[in-house]
Amino acid sequence: MLPNHAKSIRDELGKASDHSGRFLWGPKAGVSLSDLLRGTSLGGRLLDLSGRSVLLATQDQLAAALALIDLDGVARRLIICPPDLSSEHLSSVIERAGVDAIVSDRDLHDQGGLGVRLHVLCSLAIAPAEGAQTDRHATEWVLLTSGTTGVPKMLIHSLPGLTAPIKSGQNQGSDVIWGTFYDIRRYGGLQIFLRAVLGRGSFVLSGADESPGDYLLRLGAHGVTHISGTPSHWRRALMSPSARAIAPRYVRLSGEIADQGILNTLRSFYPQAAVGHAYASTEAGVGFEVNDGREGFPASMVGGLGDVEMKVEDGSLRIRSARIAIGYIGEESAALMDDEGFVDTGDIVELRGDRYYFLGRRSGVINVGGLKVHPEEVETVINRHPAIRMSLVRSRRSPITGSVVVADVVLKGDQSDTGSQIADLKREILQLCHDSLAAYKIPATIRVVPALDVAPAGKLARDHA
Repeated sequence: MLPNHAKSIRDELGKASDHSGRFLWGPKAGVSLSDLLRGTSLGGRLLDLSGRSVLLATQDQLAAALALIDLDGVARRLIICPPDLSSEHLSSVIERAGVDAIVSDRDLHDQGGLGVRLHVLCSLAIAPAEGAQTDRHATEWVLLTSGTTGVPKMLIHSLPGLTAPIKSGQNQGSDVIWGTFYDIRRYGGLQIFLRAVLGRGSFVLSGADESPGDYLLRLGAHGVTHISGTPSHWRRALMSPSARAIAPRYVRLSGEIADQGILNTLRSFYPQAAVGHAYASTEAGVGFEVNDGREGFPASMVGGLGDVEMKVEDGSLRIRSARIAIGYIGEESAALMDDEGFVDTGDIVELRGDRYYFLGRRSGVINVGGLKVHPEEVETVINRHPAIRMSLVRSRRSPITGSVVVADVVLKGDQSDTGSQIADLKREILQLCHDSLAAYKIPATIRVVPALDVAPAGKLARDHA
């Protein structure tokens, strides 16, 4: 049984009958489960952290993974700091979350100690734990939202809520080796980390300065069987020759709209793999998984009762389940759910026949003369073209309509096409758009670019100014 009502991660790991052969691997070190269960990465300082509000701020993902296992059930509150959080926002997070201890893999006193007295260093070297842990805590797991230029919101989760989507026997076993392009200090990566360590598998973590190509080579060397990432992660990974270094049994997408183009490409590139996509957010948790090879999701998922209830209001997908966050830290605490307990995801969907399709984020709409354009809807059409690796649709100011739609595209291959070939390609893309979209949604211009920026959370970096 998986820990839908677990006391702690360590408790569940200790129940395994066989502790040998299971590892967490980083770029330079690996830790076995048997070693981990015999000691701690916190240098015997575990008792000092009992009942505290602990900020986990490491540079190394493996160090973060070890500390997460050590601190769950020990800390009263565990604030998981993503590596790209600015020092300005970090100070705000510490104050708002009532942080009274920091766990890190580096000395932070050159930053004035960040106003927190207790600092504990974690290490990749497992040391015996001093003394017995007597007080157990139902640790609050606090995750920071991504995709905002302001101070990030902080969402409280519980371990039972985080592990609720993990189904016993599904993608589990001692022969399963997980990898992910996500960082485990964000919701998507944390989900994969929990799936791996609680599903009796192993996990290969990426390094802070490791390129996607180098990570793919290391995944191949470890024999990765299951791997996840956003569609943008995957589009960039497939541009690397190292994408041939892996032969996974299962490929998972989440975090962005999984259009038919990327699903078909992955199925062709890894014919031995099952390809699925999941819907999840830091606020709503994991909503559902789709494993039929098609974009969107069956309409039958909406309106029914079960572990996850979904409804659509004003085109927006709303979710209610035990997987959603408990609430926000701070003044936003009343805004997470409506009176019925549903989270408004802000993701706009459209029913076509017996299936719902994602159009895009409500907050990302481009206004063209008073008409709404979802960039993701246009990108889905552009990405159908067999020569397109990925695309980004954005707005450009117009004196007549206020904004017009423009598109940047990355080509497959070496992009050495001639000017006439590029012109033909653009005409073909525009024809695809004419066939599928209203006139005001069709890009006014299409620009071929060598690459597109991807934000630290693995999603396309968007600018709707």
